[in-house]
Amino acid sequence: MPTLLTSLRRRAKALHRNYRGAKMVARALASTDHPLLAHIIPMRRCNLACTYCNEFDDFSKPVPLDEMYQRIDKLGALGTSVVTISGGEPLMHPELDDVTRRIRANGMVAGLITNGYLLVAERIQRLNRAGLEWLQISIDNVNPDEVSKKSLKVLDKKLQLLAEYADFHVNINSVVGSGISHPQDALVIGKRAVELGFTSTIGIIHDGGGQLQPLGDEERRIYHEMQALEKSSFTRINAFQDNIAKGLPNQWRCRAGARYLYICENGLVHYCSQQRGYPGIPLEKYTRDDLRREYMTEKGCAPHCTVSCVHQVSIFDSWRAPQRPAASNFATPADRELVQLK
Repeated sequence: MPTLLTSLRRRAKALHRNYRGAKMVARALASTDHPLLAHIIPMRRCNLACTYCNEFDDFSKPVPLDEMYQRIDKLGALGTSVVTISGGEPLMHPELDDVTRRIRANGMVAGLITNGYLLVAERIQRLNRAGLEWLQISIDNVNPDEVSKKSLKVLDKKLQLLAEYADFHVNINSVVGSGISHPQDALVIGKRAVELGFTSTIGIIHDGGGQLQPLGDEERRIYHEMQALEKSSFTRINAFQDNIAKGLPNQWRCRAGARYLYICENGLVHYCSQQRGYPGIPLEKYTRDDLRREYMTEKGCAPHCTVSCVHQVSIFDSWRAPQRPAASNFATPADRELVQLK
């Protein structure tokens, strides 16, 4: 159990995070001209090989630190609010702490998505010192199987270490959907997360294109029961996942390429991890004009998309700037003025 001093320090840090978050929300509502969230990949290599994942390999080298600094500084220059470090497995990058510090030095919120296997007490304390503000682990099952080794049985000791040492916010995400043999495991995982003082969320596994695979009856029951465990947060301010659970499409304006950026290990900007190649522009050459163009670009994959982080940032702009097919974007100067609503 954490000491009283540790608990007070964590509470103070949480208040500061909430204050910064509120300022970023206000800025997001006031201006459409900057990214709200960027996922950046410091290396594609992973120490696991989950069969449903298409975001890893077993051979890539870490992106050199100087290149990571240039990409982070560019995101800062674009006015990005939050940068999440992902992979692959980002904890395999030997200079991840320096990457985290650089994000904070640019005034951006620093987050991390990891499989958790490499967490030990000393590594968690280093993340504290680097200024990490939140961390997410996705746990797919109670016991490892041929689909995923990200199991509660393997990771529970890592969760206990996080409960004892982490000053940053921790969220545990469990999943239901295609490839998950025991959907009831999500409830076990969620309850354990709450018991340890973490937040708990549930996601729906998408296919290789990030598209919807409707849930069965039992999966939908568990999904709704899991929602009762989720603490009130920004991730629950939308009905996207509820429609996905019912097998229904969502009608929405995807702002990927503008409000959300996915920066691959090669430094290219993509709509998301599942739609690589679009727009496929090097981050170093990405401009405000690119942000404005993609803000207005209608995405054909949007109705059956399950990539929740893109859903969430797009909520800020659901009521403004209707989109057009790519060929007709910015046909007139008035289109540019529409995008720059303040």
